[in-house]
Formats: sequence, structure tokens, C-alpha cells
Amino acid sequence: MRRLLLRSTLAAVAASLAVVLVPLLLLGWVVAAVPDERRQETVGALGGWSAALLLTAGVATLCLVGLAAGWVVAKRRSHQLGDPLTELAVRAERLGAGESRFQPLDSGIGEIDRISGVLSRSAVQLTRNLAAERDFAADASHQLRTPLTALLMRLDEIASTDDIGVVQEEAQVAIDQVERLSKVVDDLMGRTRVSDPTRPSVSLDAVLASQQREWQPAFAASKRSMRVHGERGLRVRATPVALSQILATLIENSLAHGRGTVDIAARRAGPSVVIEMSDEGVGVDPSIAPHIFERSVSSTGSGLGLSLARDLAEDNGGRLELVSAQPAVFAVFLSEAD
Repeated sequence: MRRLLLRSTLAAVAASLAVVLVPLLLLGWVVAAVPDERRQETVGALGGWSAALLLTAGVATLCLVGLAAGWVVAKRRSHQLGDPLTELAVRAERLGAGESRFQPLDSGIGEIDRISGVLSRSAVQLTRNLAAERDFAADASHQLRTPLTALLMRLDEIASTDDIGVVQEEAQVAIDQVERLSKVVDDLMGRTRVSDPTRPSVSLDAVLASQQREWQPAFAASKRSMRVHGERGLRVRATPVALSQILATLIENSLAHGRGTVDIAARRAGPSVVIEMSDEGVGVDPSIAPHIFERSVSSTGSGLGLSLARDLAEDNGGRLELVSAQPAVFAVFLSEAD
């Protein structure tokens, strides 16, 4: 930009000087080209008052024309520099007003183009941060909603019975749910920290038993049941909170959209452990089956939950798949712990 300003100033001054000096130089060249015997007559003719006034008027006219030429050149140069700055300011104002896209300028002026590039990259990063915050809020809402729903069912069960034994049993389950809820909150708060690549070993039997206890009142209220079977003593590489959230999401999805008994089977498959979950319902609509894990598929919560469950499985080195649409069969693949 400094070079452009310098060139603009020099161009305006050069245009002004050229308009004044070029005619004078031409006049001097004409006088010098006159033969010696006629040069005195020419000089004498230029020496009168009328000639002096004419010459003065001519020089003044040339100066005015030179100033006009310099003004025209300076104006064109100012537009060349000012228009990109004005456009950059307008786009920056739109970005500040909330517009997510920023189209970078290509003005040919290095400094302006670099500023435009920085604003463009900042706009992209800002859009990503806002999207991440919205996803985080949605994920947090879903992860907290499931254990809170189960906890509310336990409290209702406690409030509706006078059997002290049942109250103590349900209270202990509720305490366990509160502890898991606290771990869910800790997990959410730690999502921005770098995760440890060495995942802990967790007992699949313990997690499945915990889920069966937590969801028992909901299944009883719906007059449905849950059947857990398969290989016992399996251990997988995953955080207990994440594995519980994955299973809880699938159970909730089956309870809301399926029918009959929810069947959960665990087995080995090479170096992995597979947890398959199915029910006796009609299954997943073929039109949405290919998009079942996308956040926008369902606005009632199941779409978000399945997307979140898939992300949690991937974060723990596994994957979540819909292996059959009709009947609906979901499978969680995790690494087996030694």
C-alpha cells in the first residue's frame, strides 16, 4: 500500500509537471532551432509587453491544466485505493452483524488482500465455533435428559410405595443414577480437553446390569420387557459413562419407537465385542434408514440421540451401525480389553 501511495503521488506530480514543462521545452527547442540570423528577431518579438503577457497567460494556463491533470490522476488513484477499502469495511460490517460468509477481496493490493484473507478465515472459524457450540448444547441436553428421566421414574417409584425394602432398593439405584449423572456432567465439561488414547477396561456385564436396573420402571410402565443374554465376562475398551450413554440411547430409542421385548445380545467377533439390540417392532422406515444417524433426521430427540451415540462410539475407538432396518437391529462394535 505504501508503494501504491507513493506511485499515486508521483503520478499526479509528474502529470502536472509534464503539462507545464513539455510546452515550454518545445518552445525552447523551437527557439533553439531557429537560424542565428533570425533568432534575434524571434527573441525581440518575444520581448514586448504583449508577448510577455501572452507568455505569462500561456504559462498560467499550462499550470491550471497541469493542476487539472494532476487532480484527475489523483482522483483515479484514490478510487483505486479507496474503493477496495470501502468494500472491505462494508463486508466487515456485515460479518459483525452476523453474516456467516465472508467473500475475500481480490483488489491486487497486498495489504488489503491480506486483511481480507484474515477476515475470511476468521469468519470460517467463527462459523465452526458457533456450530460446535450448538452441537454441544444439543448433545448436553440429550445426555442429561436420559439419566434425569430414569431418575424421575425411580423417585416416582419410591413415592408410590410404602414397602421400606423397595424404598431402600430404589433409593440405592437412584443414588447410582445421580453418580452417573455427575460423571456425565464431568464428561461433558471435559470434551474440549485432549482425550487419553489409552481407554479404560470396563465390564460389559456391569454396564448392562446397571442399564437393566435403571430402565426397569419405564419398561414396566409400558408393559414391556428387556432381555439381556449372550457371552458373559466380556470386557471392552471404553469409558463407562460413554458406554452407558450409547446403550441408554439405543434402549430409549427402542422404548419410544419399537414394540415387544427389547433383546440385547453380547458376543465376541474377532478382536471386537459386538452388542446387538433389537425389538419386535416394524423397524425403521426405508426412506430414513440411510440417514438414521444424521442429526436432522428426527426433531423428537431420537435422531439427535443416535447421532450422539455414534459419535461416542467413534470417540471410544468403536462404531455404531444399523445392521438391519426391518426388523431394526443396531450393533455396537468395541475393542475387547485384554
